[in-house]
Amino acid sequence: MNTSLLWLYFISSISSEIGCRNLSQLAELPETHQILRQTCRDYADRELAPIAAKLDKEHLYPTKQIKELGSMGVMAMEVPEELGGAGMDYLAYSLAVEEISRGCASTGVIVSVNNSLYIGPILKFGTEEQKKQWITPFTTGEKVGCFALSEPGNGSDAGAASTVARQEGDEWVLNGTKAWITNSWDASATVVFATTDKKLKHKGISAFLIPMPHPGLSLGKKEDKLGIKASSTANIILEDCRIPLGNMLGPRGAGFKIAMQTLDSGRIGIASQALGIAQASLDCAADYAHKRIAFGAPIGKLQAIQFKLADMALAIESARLLTWKASLLRDSKKPFSKEAAMGKLAASEAATFCSHQAIQILGGMGYVTDMPAERHYRDARITEIYEGTSEIQRLVIAGQLLKEYQP
Repeated sequence: MNTSLLWLYFISSISSEIGCRNLSQLAELPETHQILRQTCRDYADRELAPIAAKLDKEHLYPTKQIKELGSMGVMAMEVPEELGGAGMDYLAYSLAVEEISRGCASTGVIVSVNNSLYIGPILKFGTEEQKKQWITPFTTGEKVGCFALSEPGNGSDAGAASTVARQEGDEWVLNGTKAWITNSWDASATVVFATTDKKLKHKGISAFLIPMPHPGLSLGKKEDKLGIKASSTANIILEDCRIPLGNMLGPRGAGFKIAMQTLDSGRIGIASQALGIAQASLDCAADYAHKRIAFGAPIGKLQAIQFKLADMALAIESARLLTWKASLLRDSKKPFSKEAAMGKLAASEAATFCSHQAIQILGGMGYVTDMPAERHYRDARITEIYEGTSEIQRLVIAGQLLKEYQP
């Protein structure tokens, strides 16, 4: 039996026997994953957490840190070594994104998008030539990519793409606008989804690889967002954007399938980002509970505070195991759409819950920028929206459940 599945069964078998102890400590990670997790944790504590507030306040892209993470292999976790990547699995990717996001959620999403949304579909659907051209230069952190699916008018309805691509001789010509594109201003390439045959609706959508900058491709203004401010978000505008025929990713008409399979994997990345935010919120709240004196004792002695901390820890551990399960199923090449949606839903809701509770525990100090709690609160909110809203996750979960129970 696959080692990952054995480990999954181990987690399941002990989960009912361990009471309130930490599942992620008892369900021991493989040694390579432990080393990776500790390395990323140390890096986040040393290089990211101290500058996260500055990056957020000044909307600064973490250029130096992304290059350093690239040299660590974190920008291309699943990419084989022969293509310049770390050659690890999706569980390793999840662990890395969580620890990085615990230090800085903006850096976490930059890493996540490059790994899962940009490199992911090329690794799975690209030709060997495309992999060398469009993946290898994006493994070092010198370049990052982005993923252009959403549009101003379609949101969660990814199949309603109005961006079109028509063939003219040996070129594709693309026209349309893509919205809410993470990494857009900092990206050197993008995966774009456009309709090649409107009559076929979602079956007429195809995927394309476009370098950035490129004639016919322009960027809208950087969005001024509630959170994750160190990552850039903007529209990608295509006006008679011409690319070679060889820049199509996968077969013609396979774009919707590529997008949906990419989002399944991407949800594990966003779940991991959300876990990092949730854990950072708990870390902040628990530390403050030890130091803040009220009524003659640390507030951590108060049952009301203890209950909040307990509920936060429970939400985090539950979501973490769901996210790990989705990662292990993916690594074992088993169906994981339902579990990825569950992990993303649980982790994103844990992030918003824990960041809310952290501010409540800190009181007035939680509302000011002297403490990181308010940043965690702002960063958490997007995790319930991008890569599929919480409502979409519930639809995915319900759809898979109904299939399983179908007579």
